[in-house]
Order: sequence, then C-alpha cells, then structure tokens
Amino acid sequence: MRQTSSCSSSNTETLPPSHLTPLPQMRVLHPVSWVSVSVCWLVSSLCFLRVRSDETRDSLNSSALDFDSFRKLFQRQSDVTSEEFNRRQVFFQEATKRHAYLNSFSTAPQSAQYGINQFSDLSPKEFRDLYLRASADRAPHFSGRKTEGLPAKLDWRDKAAVAPVQNQQACGSCWAFSVVGAMQSAHAIEGSQLEQLSVQQVLDCSFKDEGCNGGSPVRALNWLKQSRVKLVPQSEYPYKAKTGICHFFPQSHDGVAVKNFTAHDFGGQEEAMKGQLLQHGPLAAVVDAVSWQDYQGGIIQHHCSSQWSNHAVLVVGYDTTGDIPYWIVQNSWGPTWGKEGYVYIKIGDNVCGMIFASFHSPLISALTLVHDCCRTHCPLRD
Repeated sequence: MRQTSSCSSSNTETLPPSHLTPLPQMRVLHPVSWVSVSVCWLVSSLCFLRVRSDETRDSLNSSALDFDSFRKLFQRQSDVTSEEFNRRQVFFQEATKRHAYLNSFSTAPQSAQYGINQFSDLSPKEFRDLYLRASADRAPHFSGRKTEGLPAKLDWRDKAAVAPVQNQQACGSCWAFSVVGAMQSAHAIEGSQLEQLSVQQVLDCSFKDEGCNGGSPVRALNWLKQSRVKLVPQSEYPYKAKTGICHFFPQSHDGVAVKNFTAHDFGGQEEAMKGQLLQHGPLAAVVDAVSWQDYQGGIIQHHCSSQWSNHAVLVVGYDTTGDIPYWIVQNSWGPTWGKEGYVYIKIGDNVCGMIFASFHSPLISALTLVHDCCRTHCPLRD
C-alpha cells in the first residue's frame, strides 16, 4: 500500500478549495460495465479557488490591479508585514506585466485573453511544480482510416455525456480526473445514466502512478486493464485532494471497469482525432499547460512553451464553424477558471501538443497521443 502523500510547497500560501457541485447519487445497473477510453494531452492551467463572480473578476482586471483587492478576493491570509507577503506581491506585479505581454499577441477576434486569477501571486516555477504533474507515454502513430462526413461542430455536453467540471485543488491529480472523465462519458454514451465515478479510488489505488505527486493516464489505464478494478461512484469514495490508502471493494460490488485499450500518436492528424471524438466520445488528454496559469477565455493559438506534456484534461468537442476552429476542453480546476472551467485550443497546428485517448466500444479503449508542440509562435519558450 502506498503511504499518504501530497503536493505542497512551504513557500506558497494554502489555496482554499472550491466547493464541488456533485451529481445526484446514482447506481450502476450491472455488477461491472466494460468501457473503452480515449486520452488526449493538452496544455492547461489549474484552478483551485472560487471567484465570487465573473463581474468581480472582470472588475479586478479593469482596476488599478491592486494587490490588496486580489488578497481579499482570493482569501489570502499572510501577514502584511511578512516576507511571504512581499514575495507574493512581487509575483503579482510580475504577473500583470506577463498578462500585458501575452495579450499583445491576442489581437484577432476570439483570441485567448490572459489576466488575474487565483494563480497570479505564484511564480511560474511554483505553478509548474505544484499543479502541472501529469506525464505522457509514447505510443504508435495512428494508422487508421479517417472518418468521412464529419459534422462542423460536435459537443458531447449537448448529449448529456459530460459530467460537471470538478476541482482537483492543490493535488497533482489531473491524470486521474482525465481518465475517470473519459470513462464516465463512455459509460453514459453506452446507454447508462451519467454518473460521477471515483477519482480518489484511482488516485489511491493506481500503484503505477504517484498520487498527488503526478501520474500518467496511460499508466492508469494499464492498471485498470490489468487489475480489472471496478470504479465505484464518487459518493461512495469521495475526493479528498490528497493521496490516501487504497480502499478495496469485493468483486461482487457494482462498478465500471476497463477491459482493454490501445494507444496511438495523432501527430499531424487532427482530422483523424475529430473522427475519434465523434465515434468514441470525449477524449482523455495530456497537454503542455505552462501558459494556462493566466488563461481567462478565448481560443489559444500561441504561447505553448515548454515542449513537454504536463497536464491532463478531457476533450469534449470541437467547433469549426467560425474563423478559428477549436477544440473544447474540460479542465479540472473548478468552474471559475477559464471559460466556466473550459479552455479552447486552436485546431490545425498541433498547438501546445495534444495526446488523446478514447473508449471505442464496450470492450475496447484507445489512447491517442500527439507530441508535436508549439509549431506556432512561442514567446514563453524556456
């Protein structure tokens, strides 16, 4: 059994968690349901606090960027005479300069916008060390057929196949959220009632990963396949934002399991990825999310930077009807980060590197990996 661990920093103020909006408690209808899953790697930021309202946040960004207002809004508690206060104020001031720089590239309509959020008093290094904890594994290049006649727009939320945005809080558990998100969507698409499955169960029990210290959706899927573990509802095994001791359930207990999956690299094949999304449902994904520390909305077209995948998310749709086609990506940083918990990524340039995985049928799951990152402008490259 793995000992309890957590992802923290002695130099960073504690970030109070957001309140999650749970789904109604529902039961799995069969002792075990087999699902297939898709995983995708994308770049994103972590959101751990609830802003009181969008109006308050907008007001803060349009004001004189006062650090005291920021501290009140995000409930920062450090003494104003402390060294910690001074450090946070410096990071906050540096963030406002960074926002202006990033926004200077966002001149076209629908471009991404960057500004003050709950991460604005963290240094970029602190943000990476605390919240970007996912890793990607290599996979064979996708060699399947492209799907013909793709719709111009697809959003699995419209089909009641995507659970509400959750908040992983100060725990590097995005890898578990992405896998579980894909599983519960696939289960719903098969005809079962949409149900929030236990992320904490994966966090505690996937011995191939490191709990809050990070993990890989591929390793988690391998563990689920090999162990035949059935995920129980979140209501039975609630999320705690820290790694705990694995709680085992008898084989007779109801749950949802993964029987098999395959992994594929979709580099340069975003049309094929759209086909996978259409055929198999939401895709678990790992991304380079360094620049998402400051993201507030709009379509990300630039600013991928580190060239390594570090955060896991769930791709739930795409939209090619406008001037800039984009992926619709659910994050696990709460509904107040980005656009109600979502981020939009430009389709067509492998922006920031994407890795996808999907459930193909009740018996097969597939993982898609895209490693090409930042072929467009990269002003934040390390």
